Amino acid sequence: MSEENNQYTFENPEYRHTYWHTCSHVLAQAMKRLHPEVKLAIGPAIENGFYYDFDTPEPFSETQLAELEAEMRKICKEKLKLERFELPRAEAVKFMEEKGEPFKVELINDLPEDAVISFYKQGEFTDLCAGPHLDSTGRIKGNAIKLTACNAAYWRGDSSRETLQRIYGIAFPKKEELDEYLAKLEEAKRRDHRKLGKELGLFMMADEGPGFPFFLPKGMVLKNTLLDYWRQCHKRYGYVEISTPIILNQELWHRSGHWDHYKDNMYTTVIDGEDYAVKPMNCPGGMLVYKSEPHSYRDLPLRMAELGLVHRHELSGALHGLFRVRCFTQDDAHIFMTPDQMKDEIKNVVKLFDEIYSTFGLTYQIELSTMPEDHMGDESVWHFAEQTLQAAITEMGKDFVINEGDGAFYGPKLDFHLADSLGRTWQCGTIQLDFQMPERFELEYTGEDGEKHRPVMIHRALLGSIERFIGVITEHFAGAFPAWLAPVQVKVLPVTDRAAGYADQVAETLDGMGFRVEVDHRSEKIGKKIREATLEKIPYMLVVGDRDMENGTVSPRRRSGEDLGGMTLDEFAVLLGEEVATRAL
Repeated sequence: MSEENNQYTFENPEYRHTYWHTCSHVLAQAMKRLHPEVKLAIGPAIENGFYYDFDTPEPFSETQLAELEAEMRKICKEKLKLERFELPRAEAVKFMEEKGEPFKVELINDLPEDAVISFYKQGEFTDLCAGPHLDSTGRIKGNAIKLTACNAAYWRGDSSRETLQRIYGIAFPKKEELDEYLAKLEEAKRRDHRKLGKELGLFMMADEGPGFPFFLPKGMVLKNTLLDYWRQCHKRYGYVEISTPIILNQELWHRSGHWDHYKDNMYTTVIDGEDYAVKPMNCPGGMLVYKSEPHSYRDLPLRMAELGLVHRHELSGALHGLFRVRCFTQDDAHIFMTPDQMKDEIKNVVKLFDEIYSTFGLTYQIELSTMPEDHMGDESVWHFAEQTLQAAITEMGKDFVINEGDGAFYGPKLDFHLADSLGRTWQCGTIQLDFQMPERFELEYTGEDGEKHRPVMIHRALLGSIERFIGVITEHFAGAFPAWLAPVQVKVLPVTDRAAGYADQVAETLDGMGFRVEVDHRSEKIGKKIREATLEKIPYMLVVGDRDMENGTVSPRRRSGEDLGGMTLDEFAVLLGEEVATRAL
């Protein structure tokens, strides 16, 4: 395959996908060579590498993964040609039955009647696959392959089916690129919010409630500080805050359309003989609030924000720290407006996003998701909504990509994918334009003409899930939160027991100024106190000794190790106060 231009480099996502897809077949071939009894399931390319699912009762050890890697390198050196061929359905089924591959037989039987059933052969190995693939295993650089993990996975994502072992891998055209990627993985492990959450005392999980996070005292300080900032911003942008019930009757969820589209993810209960559901999102409650009183065009746009606790039934295998939980606080807002206010309101939301995301040093990419097959409403209305979203961000000079067919069932949306300090992206913010739910709930406003009209509605989440966003920024900052956000902003470290009383006076004064402060009264050497406060990622340490007591001073030290020298407590308070007030990074 020629590499004369970017068509055959990793800069081309199609080539990268083809490269990784071929790697998954090389992994499967290596598996069948070393463990011929193992049955094959599926092996796609994914966003970061590839995986293959195998039917085997036990996960593979690090030693076994290393053996598979070595065999993969051999296969690459053999430069096996990949040859595509097709078979009629009956012959394809027989072919895979003879090979003893029941999962492949099931896949073939589930294909549409008119499907083309294709295979790829490389040496002695053949796999059912639609492709595409590289033309030779020799195109893959064997020394730039790494198998990264082995996890359990359900066949076809169905928890009632077989449990398989999923082996993940990554590969690059150059060894240097692999080394750089693996270094990033190690850094990501160091920043893992689950690890840091435990070390810093932010949150915990318990066997008594899988997927239901417990926030600890320092985690609550962090969460409440974040929410205080959220409320300040929303007030400036003209939002009012509401709160709606966690449990509402099932009829409401039928009316909103969520029951038909989302019931498998909902928790239900019975109250007084009537069916109820725990809310998986806040929208229907917001509809009821709007409908509780009449509205005029003069009231619009009406921006209602809600920090609503929602519950969703996630599979146990999908749970992951704060990133994937079963209950979380969704920072929703619902904006009700006239059709001619749509574009300005979308721009207003994006401006708010810009302000808040930049406060955390997060950049973003925008994705416009269009009408899905499973949608409500007329297609012409959908196209108008899509055009309005596109026009608004285009006029703001924002770049975006189109994600065909991935809109919500009630309307198209803009998704904001945040990039952290490691370059990883997280989907947090979303702006969803909705003409359907106001119709279903028969929402109205009185227009300038005195007639009744339907409002248009924006569903909007900025941080998405508060819990997930805390996980994101914990990893983004590696737990070293900026001073305004840190659960403990200052730790006072008395050098000797004689300075303990003075340390308490310093802490009491700073506490009275509104700063979050602790004192380390342990009878330990000052070096150890400094090291441990640094590991706790406290922004500032105030070392106080005999000279500080005599002079009424403090000796501030940043967690970076920078010693600021002696200064008065008032001088330090001004320094820290400025940092907090400006939310400096």
